Amino acid sequence: MAKRDYYEVLEVDRNANEADIKKAYRKLAIKYHPDKNPDDHTAEDKFKEAAEAYEVLSNPDKKAKYDRYGHAGLGGASGGGGYGGGMSMDDIFSNFGDIFGGAFGGAFGGGSSSRGRRVNKGSNLRVKVKLNLQEIATGVEKKIKVSKYVSCKHCSGTGAENGGSYASCSTCHGSGHVTRVTNTFLGQMQTTSTCPTCGGEGRIITKKCNHCQGNGVVRDEEVISINIPAGVAEGMQLSLSGKGNAGARGGIPGDLIVLIEEEKHPELERDGNNLIHNLFISVSEAALGAQVEVPTVDGKARLKIAPGTQPGKVLRLKGKGLPAVNSYGSGDLLVNVNVWIPKELNKEERQILEKLQNAPNFVPNPSASEKRFFDRMREYFN
Repeated sequence: MAKRDYYEVLEVDRNANEADIKKAYRKLAIKYHPDKNPDDHTAEDKFKEAAEAYEVLSNPDKKAKYDRYGHAGLGGASGGGGYGGGMSMDDIFSNFGDIFGGAFGGAFGGGSSSRGRRVNKGSNLRVKVKLNLQEIATGVEKKIKVSKYVSCKHCSGTGAENGGSYASCSTCHGSGHVTRVTNTFLGQMQTTSTCPTCGGEGRIITKKCNHCQGNGVVRDEEVISINIPAGVAEGMQLSLSGKGNAGARGGIPGDLIVLIEEEKHPELERDGNNLIHNLFISVSEAALGAQVEVPTVDGKARLKIAPGTQPGKVLRLKGKGLPAVNSYGSGDLLVNVNVWIPKELNKEERQILEKLQNAPNFVPNPSASEKRFFDRMREYFN
């Protein structure tokens, strides 16, 4: 099912500022929050959809890519979910909890038992994918092997041996944070910070997994399939949500950032969605006209050279360029015509050109138009 426009989801226009976007998201998230709509799957879907839209539009870099390329620019066609795609409740509660202030008991946790505790998030990974013009023109599925941290199978990512043995952190008493009160000349100051003993998790593993040493993740390789949309360009980035490094001890996985690189084509040069080809023809073909073949992304195309075509003329083949990302239409193939002048001549070729240069001597009583033609040819070859 196609994703809805993120601005439509948050019910804001495309000129909305950061404060408007945050306000709109807060309104929708409160409306569809799980605490207000228990066992309502429709409300839960709308809650996640709003969070996904806010994740993109609240981030300047992601918003710029979305404004320019739509969902495809964020990996929306990749099957990996793109920015925000496939967000779980834990993702939302961890990333956007502070947006509610005092709503829902002063925390954004949806009744989670881990409210206030730190949720580990795996780091993002970056890979480069090279594409040729044919792949860019049609879109392509690429399978790549990535070395990354994955969830430990022996302990199911918990970091604890034999399914888990935990104790509440004695420092923070399970809250994941500690509060300190200090006296200053202005009065008492209260500060809250992540618990230094448990790292904000609120619990301590009593017996660590021997395979991952309690981290819940191990180094391994994974083959990842990437569906790249047609029309992507050099330097464009796609994001596959949840395909980065796994988060420690059951945390949220990071994203896989895919950087697009273009392979150089031997005969075609890219200019936006247009393609450029430099065509070289002979003097006789330029003067008399000809039928020639020019390369395209998917093969060859026949092109008519009109008699009297001048060097520097640009011929256009409509629709033979590259498609635009996330929109209709394609660019054109622009053919720059160049007249080829041989640097070396054999004896026969030289004699022919010398006769042409001295053509009036071989044509008795040339007409005025013939004289003008011969003069132009002598001027051209001289």
